[in-house]
Amino acid sequence: MQAQGEFALVNEKLESALELPGQPVKRGTMAHKHIIYMMLADSAAQMRDTVSLQKYSSLLEELATRDGHKPYLAVAHRAQGIAHRLAGEYDEAETRLTQALATFEELGFPWQVGRTLIEFAELALVQSDHEKVQDHFSRALTEFESVKAIPDIERTRSVLESLG
Repeated sequence: MQAQGEFALVNEKLESALELPGQPVKRGTMAHKHIIYMMLADSAAQMRDTVSLQKYSSLLEELATRDGHKPYLAVAHRAQGIAHRLAGEYDEAETRLTQALATFEELGFPWQVGRTLIEFAELALVQSDHEKVQDHFSRALTEFESVKAIPDIERTRSVLESLG
């Protein structure tokens, strides 16, 4: 419950940042809408907040498509894939997750590949495809290990151990 409150506070701060005027600023740069929408979509994905997930992943997808920003478009695809899975739309979920995975692999982003493989594992889990569940979690673990993402390694190992 505490984590949900923390996510709500983060979301509130991010949403309020959307109201701030853009460039120029005195020092550095101000976060562009792309970054804020990416963070909101990713936060909604982690919280499995279907309303926010749909809202922010759509906004992110629109901006990323317009500007040809592959990494953010891949995040939007993954978020949409999660939204489809939560809605029981498994074919659409697989399509979106496949798009995200292909882009992250093309860009050479192992941590993002691992996170997307975890979502594939979740999809396989709701479809009772235990062989794919094991495969996706194992592949995700390999990706996380390649970048020494310790918290993700520990979580993934724990899940694999529980699967037997």
